[in-house]
Amino acid sequence: MAAAGTAGHGPLTGVRVVELAGIGPGPFAAMLLADLGADVVRVDRPNGAGLAIDPAYDVTNRNKRSVIVDLKAPDGADRVLGLVERADVVIEGFRPGVAERLGVGPGTCHARNPKLVYGRMTGWGQDGPLAPRAGHDIAYIALTGTLGMIGAPDQPPAVPANLVGDYAGGSLYLVVGVLAALHHARATGAGQVVDAAIVDGTAHLASMIHGMLAAGGWQDRRGANLLDGGCPYYGTYETADGRYMAVGALEARFYEEFVQLLGLGEHASARKDLSRWDELREAVAARFKTRTRDEWTAVFEGSDACVAPVLSLREAPHHPHLAARGTFVEHGGITQPAPAPRFSATPTAVRGGPALPGTDTADVARDWDVPDLLKGTTE
Repeated sequence: MAAAGTAGHGPLTGVRVVELAGIGPGPFAAMLLADLGADVVRVDRPNGAGLAIDPAYDVTNRNKRSVIVDLKAPDGADRVLGLVERADVVIEGFRPGVAERLGVGPGTCHARNPKLVYGRMTGWGQDGPLAPRAGHDIAYIALTGTLGMIGAPDQPPAVPANLVGDYAGGSLYLVVGVLAALHHARATGAGQVVDAAIVDGTAHLASMIHGMLAAGGWQDRRGANLLDGGCPYYGTYETADGRYMAVGALEARFYEEFVQLLGLGEHASARKDLSRWDELREAVAARFKTRTRDEWTAVFEGSDACVAPVLSLREAPHHPHLAARGTFVEHGGITQPAPAPRFSATPTAVRGGPALPGTDTADVARDWDVPDLLKGTTE
């Protein structure tokens, strides 16, 4: 059974997860599982994981509990293995071989718990020439061809924060793999290792693009295609106040409504005429420059023209649609995205703020029946 503090809050209620502390995609994946109701215990290091943020604001550690274990101490591995014996899932993000050297690799863990799903999160994967090398999101997406797709043709590739690699190609694929392996373990009694590499997931995200490339429907360069800013009715445009509008009027009926509301009805026939795309782009850009972002937002309000204002991080929670859906919530004084997706029978919620290192040791030791966790603590 899950701890009382996590019961009844999502479809993964009753699932126990041990997260070996790290930074980036591992913690985010564990947060997703926690948001879905899993009882996630984060095993923090005595000196922290190295993320330059006050732990009280690290929302990727929300809905979790934390214990501190020094894996390099003589009894460190045994204390973690006490948790592993009672867990359904372990998540770690060390370089290949490090978990084994620390005594908590998949072989050791499966010897104690054969049903365990052991999730491994890395950039390069568990094997291959680059497996032992350091790296970050930008390098991983660079090698997959994904980074080279993003940005204007006459500018360096645009850096999409760490969303495409760490979180989309990494965390989301790890969670999909963990849940699939958990289903298999419950059906067969056999655990397994999930090797989630950011390079694999990021490459997989571009599956449709590779199909279009093979079919001759995608040019292997930036800003020359339907979905990369090359199309004048799928992109962003500056407004009179230096802000931006996003346009995605791909289908004919949406495009027709777009040019009419924009006041460029004379360009209705330019949609499929690639020889007129430069002319169309210049006309659209000039037109958007005549009004502010909010004025254009009012023009397109309620239409099917597929046009939206480009909002900042602080503006987004106040948009009427997102506010009505509760896409963002406030918890502990921090405005943050609500758990996603949504479930009709097992709703999720932000149940607790970021887990502060070591503050839950006594509760976890009691709830998971692992008294050895209390060794060396004052709790």
